[in-house]
Amino acid sequence: MSSYIPSGAGTHTGWRAQLQKLGGNLAGMVIPNIGAFIAWGLLTALFIPTGWLPNEQLSSMVGPMIVNLLPILIAYTGGRMVHGQRGAVIGAVATVGVIVGSTIPMFLGAMLMGPLAAWVLKKIDAVLDPVTPAGFEMLIGNFSLGISGMLLAIGGYYGIGPAVTAISDVLGAGVQWLIDTSVLPLAAILVEPAKILFLNNAINHGVLGPLGVVQAEEAGKSILFMLETNPGPGLGILVAFWLAGPRVLRGSVPGAIVIHFLGGIHEIYFPYVLLKPKMVLAAIAGGATGIATFMVTGVGLVATPSPGSIFAYIAVTPAGDHIGVLLGILLSATVSFLVGSLLLKTGSQDDYADLAGAKAASSKMKKG
Repeated sequence: MSSYIPSGAGTHTGWRAQLQKLGGNLAGMVIPNIGAFIAWGLLTALFIPTGWLPNEQLSSMVGPMIVNLLPILIAYTGGRMVHGQRGAVIGAVATVGVIVGSTIPMFLGAMLMGPLAAWVLKKIDAVLDPVTPAGFEMLIGNFSLGISGMLLAIGGYYGIGPAVTAISDVLGAGVQWLIDTSVLPLAAILVEPAKILFLNNAINHGVLGPLGVVQAEEAGKSILFMLETNPGPGLGILVAFWLAGPRVLRGSVPGAIVIHFLGGIHEIYFPYVLLKPKMVLAAIAGGATGIATFMVTGVGLVATPSPGSIFAYIAVTPAGDHIGVLLGILLSATVSFLVGSLLLKTGSQDDYADLAGAKAASSKMKKG
């Protein structure tokens, strides 16, 4: 049975594979530092003037963490991925120039500068290491890192910082236009299929997250953190498979629901969608419903809920927004369930009863 495998799912080349690789690299820089993001999000939710426990002294940590600490951690991690500890150090050093040379939190700049600086140092080391006299390794190694780090920091100050600021301003203006014209729910048409193709990290960590951070710094919260991370559409799809799907699959669904909704691992429901690709329509309908509800109720989050668990959502929801946030998740799950149930009752169920095959295809797509 291969009717559920999308065209190109078995290939490892092309634009989708490159975007998946990009998403994996972005995730590799961000995910190890999610704990730091949560710490910042909790500080924000608790101690800013509109938080649960307003405290002027403790809220003074919010700004330095988002402007300095988090981008440096991302750059450090990205540099380490490219060139080990030396890459991590030069990535952090060079990113200081990007941070100082901009007026917004430099998450995108850190994602660029960290790996780039490490790559440059890796090339320098490849030239110097073979010709370094014995006993001078530490001296030459430290000075090569220091000098190149200084130059890259200067380059980041004059180049990458202002460039990323300009890009973020353009993207932010586009997103704001979607919000002002009340068509932001249409973003689900792009976001939900992208998740099934494992492009969620590229969209969330590469675009929505950094823009959301800028918006949250200005307004105290952002709806952008909720566009990709909403667990409602996936929950509705899984419940639809549980109640209306093939009997052979129903036994596997309850465990998937726990992993998805409570654990925040959204990838668990992707194979179910691959079993019947039309189910992506249920995800889009649920995602658009959730976004529309978030807009109407005027809610947002103070940080990215990662992983996208209901517990993470509750933790980063500011005071007064919990009803709207939970309502959006509930309605998105309800709509995706209703649409998904209808889709599951159409066509032959024999065409999508092979969950193991779908998981294999999903795994192959994730690897790109």
